[in-house]
This record gives sequence, C-alpha cells and structure tokens, in this order.
Amino acid sequence: MRWWTYQKERFPIFQHGPLVAAFSSCAVAYSSMLTGTPPQWQAFVVAFVTCLIFFLQLRIADEFKDAEEDAEFRPYRAVPRGLVKLRELGFVFAAGAVIQLSLALLYSPMLVIVLAIAWTYLALMSVEFFARDWLKARPITYLWTHMLIMPIVDFYATACHWIPSGEKPWAGLGFFLAASFCNGLVIELGRKLRQPEDEQEGVPTYSKLWGLKKASWVWFGCLVATCIFATIAAFIIQFTFPVLITLAVLLLWAMKHVIGHQKTKAKTFELIAGVWTLALYVSLGIIPLLVH
Repeated sequence: MRWWTYQKERFPIFQHGPLVAAFSSCAVAYSSMLTGTPPQWQAFVVAFVTCLIFFLQLRIADEFKDAEEDAEFRPYRAVPRGLVKLRELGFVFAAGAVIQLSLALLYSPMLVIVLAIAWTYLALMSVEFFARDWLKARPITYLWTHMLIMPIVDFYATACHWIPSGEKPWAGLGFFLAASFCNGLVIELGRKLRQPEDEQEGVPTYSKLWGLKKASWVWFGCLVATCIFATIAAFIIQFTFPVLITLAVLLLWAMKHVIGHQKTKAKTFELIAGVWTLALYVSLGIIPLLVH
C-alpha cells in the first residue's frame, strides 16, 4: 500500500505511462519511417518498458540528490516523512537496471552498448557531474545538462528499431532528437512556473529565478524551438502539414496563457506541457506510421 502511495505522489503511473508510451513508440516509429523497415512489435515493448524504468530511475536519483533539502524544506514528501527509505529506493533502482539489461540482451545484445551510454549519463547526473555547487550557481547550465538525458533516452528507444533491423537512420535522427531535447525543456520549465503567492521556501522554480513573465516567455520559446525541429523532422518523413498544424494550434493556446501569465495557474503550464508532449509524439511518429 505504501508503494502505491509513493507512486501516486512521486511517479504517477497513469499520468506518466501514456506520455512514455507516446515518447517511446514515436521513437521506434520514426526510426522505421527513416529507414523504410517495418518495426517489430517487440521493439515497442522493449522501448516502452526500458524508457519507463529510465524515468523512474531519474525520479529515484532525485530522491537521493535532494534528500537533505527535502528534509529541511519539504518534510511532507515520501522519503523525509518515512513512507519509503532511500535504501529501498536503491533496490528498486537496481531491479529496474536488471530488467533493462535483460530486455536488451534478450531482444538484441548490441542494445547494451546504447544502454550503457544512457546509464553512464544517468550516473553522472546522479552525482551532479561532480560539480553540484558550481551547477547550482548556474541554473541555465544546470537545466540543459540535465535535459540532455531526454534525447539520450530517446536515442535508445530509436535503437530498439534500427539496431535489430541493421539500418542506420542518421539522416533525420538529429532533428528528431533536437525536438526531444527542446521538449524536455518544455516539460521541465512548465512544471516549475508558479504565481508569486504559490512559491515555497527552499523550492527552486524558474518563475522565482527570472520572474513569472520572463520565465513563461522562455518556456514559450522552448515550445517554438520544439515546433521548428519537429516540423523539420516531419518534413523528412513527408508528414509536415499535420505536425505543423497540430503544434501551431497548441502554440496559440500556450501564447494565450503566457500573455495572461498574471492569471495563469501553475497547473495550467504543466497541463499544456503534457498535452503538447502527447500531441508532439503522436503526430510525429505514431500517426504517420499508421498512415504510411
């Protein structure tokens, strides 16, 4: 029961599951369309399970990194209030790694190489690249170095298709991964935008750092950057118009709330980021694969 409570509070599976499914399926589908090689159903399963575990591991790594700050400023969270222990979370992290490794070995052993790359970057993130204080003093550098994990995980998901198929989809993969990186910024910024009265002591947010107006426009700029790279990626697979129209409509929705940022609730920014993410990956990978 306590683990069910933990997932509801810190890693809500019914919220993250659909987004990760869209994320991983899009990667497999996009690689398939770049190479012209149909994907196997096993590629979708391996990509989804592995990516879902990656994001759980990121959450667990945060629990370790933020343990002292949580105990001081956020005692209501699961670890400081004693719902679960860090040691237990460490076992969950390790069990997840075993599952990831097993799936890679069973499906296509060469995947282990790409998995090792992702693990290495995750490990460096977990220790703040051995420069915690330096990074904390440079929020922008902290942001982009941590968001690089998004295209790295997405690269692994694409590898679930192109490694077993023996193809190399390098031509358009860069733009797809760039869109994934920018979308990671959209998600991260979107969940840390708050009205002044909602800010909490010891809880770092970009609205506190830059002010809500500036931070919301930076967030909108990340949406635009994602749209640009996604449109180029869509052009390569000859699916430009549907992707561009879908994201343009959502950009108008986002702009409305950025312009009226004084009245926009934090949950609205987070909601838009979630809908945007789902629409991005469904329109860029899943739908064009079905159409083709």
